[in-house]
Amino acid sequence: MKIVCIGGGPSGLYFALLMKQANPAHDITVVERNKPYDTFGWGVVFSDATMDNMRIHDPKTAAEIQHAFNHWDDIELEFKGQRIRSGGHGFVGIGRKKLLNILQARCEELGVKLQFETDVDSDTQYPDADLVIASDGINSRIRTNYKDIFKPDIVVRPNRFIWLGTHKLFDAFTFAFEKTEHGWFQAHIYKFDDTTTTFIVECPEHVWLAHGLDTADQEASIAFCEKVFAQTLGGAKLMTNARHLRGSAWLNFQRVKCDQWSHFNGNSHVVLMGDAVHTAHFAIGSGTKLAIEDAIVLANLFQEKGQTRDVIPAVLERYQAERNIDVLRLQNAAWNAMEWFEVCGARYCDQLEGPQFMYSMLTRSQRISHENLRMRDAQWLGDFERWFAKASGLQVPANKPAPSPMFTPYTVRGVTLKNRVVVSPMAQYSAVDGLAGDYHLVHLGARAMGGAGMVVAEMTCVSPEGRITPGCPGIYTVEQKAGWKRIVEWIHANSDAKFALQIGHAGAKASTCVPWEGKGIDHPLEQGNWPIMAASSYQYLDGVSQMSKAMTRADMDTVKAQFVAATQAAADIGVDWLELHCAHGYLLSSFISPLTNHRTDEYGGSLENRLRYPLEVFAAVRAVWPAGKPISVRISASDWTEGGITPADAVEIAKAFKAAGADMIDCSSGQVSKKEKPVYGRMFQTPFADRIRQEAGIPTIAVGAISEADHVNSIIAAGRADLCAVARPHLANPAWTLTEAAKIGYTPQPWPKQYRSGKPQMEANFQREKAQAAMAAQSPARASEA
Repeated sequence: MKIVCIGGGPSGLYFALLMKQANPAHDITVVERNKPYDTFGWGVVFSDATMDNMRIHDPKTAAEIQHAFNHWDDIELEFKGQRIRSGGHGFVGIGRKKLLNILQARCEELGVKLQFETDVDSDTQYPDADLVIASDGINSRIRTNYKDIFKPDIVVRPNRFIWLGTHKLFDAFTFAFEKTEHGWFQAHIYKFDDTTTTFIVECPEHVWLAHGLDTADQEASIAFCEKVFAQTLGGAKLMTNARHLRGSAWLNFQRVKCDQWSHFNGNSHVVLMGDAVHTAHFAIGSGTKLAIEDAIVLANLFQEKGQTRDVIPAVLERYQAERNIDVLRLQNAAWNAMEWFEVCGARYCDQLEGPQFMYSMLTRSQRISHENLRMRDAQWLGDFERWFAKASGLQVPANKPAPSPMFTPYTVRGVTLKNRVVVSPMAQYSAVDGLAGDYHLVHLGARAMGGAGMVVAEMTCVSPEGRITPGCPGIYTVEQKAGWKRIVEWIHANSDAKFALQIGHAGAKASTCVPWEGKGIDHPLEQGNWPIMAASSYQYLDGVSQMSKAMTRADMDTVKAQFVAATQAAADIGVDWLELHCAHGYLLSSFISPLTNHRTDEYGGSLENRLRYPLEVFAAVRAVWPAGKPISVRISASDWTEGGITPADAVEIAKAFKAAGADMIDCSSGQVSKKEKPVYGRMFQTPFADRIRQEAGIPTIAVGAISEADHVNSIIAAGRADLCAVARPHLANPAWTLTEAAKIGYTPQPWPKQYRSGKPQMEANFQREKAQAAMAAQSPARASEA
């Protein structure tokens, strides 16, 4: 085949040499606009895994790169006068120029033609090529020429960064943070050869503008960065090799991803590779990794399918299908890491102490979990867990390991939870006439004995009209109050879990079917409906639901009194914790969201006005609830649809409830509009809890797809939330907390006395599984023998 690679970056060069190595008969040319053996940029980084992949596919090139690269395991943080170091992370750093020179020399050795100082505007300049590799970088002309086909999605990010270098050598991948009068700057620092270190300085746009860096030339920018990071540099100077760029050389990162990766132009097949088709933020150093692995996968597919022109369409189809999965996974991780650096000045730098800031930074991409950190550096994590336990009020003997963060206590007002796990309120639709009976005793009692720090009952309605379904419990009659008292007393007598009651009113979502009856969830009852009301008149399901009545002032007074009565009843029977339900489109939520509040009086319009009635209810509830007991508020932190509540709004909502006396915000989302488009994934709602905790300055509960101890530990340890509410896993396993403790080897976790004989067996089973998995990783044959 005749192959032309437009762009002499890592992807184009590495693909060329792999293809030439596989079949010397290929006619391959790499066209590069720069001079021979010349390039711009400082060092590049990729992981040990990528290096291992290169050793498999071209040992000679890998050996040359290995001889030239700098390898380190440690990450060091310089922050608020502290130096904190963690090991076991495995990165490779090499000068971009050195890497390309190695690839260029290897290409020449194999017979690839290198054509320098040639600008290419179009793939059509090579009409006789069978395959054109568009590896022409982030500003790819080829991609632009076919933008209607490739459909690039390019997002320009808000932070500014400048890519510099220094002759000061660092022995770890170093992150340095410095605060100026206008805000925080951070530096990403790594050595890439025996004399030089990459030094990327980054800051938010508003900080950059406040310092006048938008009008600074490169010399002034360098002088500024040397001043800000004087302590880190220790007298060393910073350098630039971007003299070819006009102005200050401060850039905005561009995230690129394409809908289509290849195209037939009538003569040649054209395929995008490297930064031309996807970019990943330097926060996790993945651009070069992606480029090299693009080349490996595409070359492997030709090796599998054949080295002829006729297989090109099938190969390119497979190439996109296979690479797209890995690329999206890595881009998502890079996006998480990038966003962390974009908001760290506003959200973490001032709020967190050094050890927790380090933990948050290490886990920023969500690819590194708590137990993964233990595998990387058990000593560092053990020291961090000891620090966290002490900060949580635990005194751990010097000869004993500290508990994982999820097993540390948490105190709010006069209530202390034994650990950070909460059984989330989950509707059971099993009450009769609003009465929580035997089913609820068994359901909630079993989970209270399962090890969680607190069990929260499902939304308990303040009136018969406030029930979601006829199967929902209430606390508006003497009998219902007695039913709940029985459950509270049983839990207190048989476990050390605390018990919380969530009170609410269904509003426009009331008078609907039990999910397994009639037409199912959210559909109105086929008979026996009751009138419903909300902030405004609307239907939850357009054309299906009942039309809610817009509440009058008299209605508002009545409902407020019902909330007060429910609160007083909960206090009377010894409930430990109260939660006010202001989420999911129920009555109080219907006032908060602009999607459901269309009022023109003082309770509609601005967010301040829309919060007025929920805050009135909260104030009335707080006034009769015991001062020594906490109240949390569940909110929908995002309506997941245009025109609805946003995460930024949620911060203001949280601030308002905090000012009114709320102790904690339970950060859920959605279920306000059927037009919502949530983005699901593990821990998908945790970012809401994280943002509200840091920006509103109020403790939070994280909810949503939290399913294992690693999730809870990572969330709590990083300070993304103070408690984790675990829902569906508790439906599958009432003893979820006890099970997860055994799974991670936390043997001090106490069990109910009646169940203690099962504890050592469960712990032993999990340890055996771990041992077998470890043996399997080393030797499949030995694992099968075990």
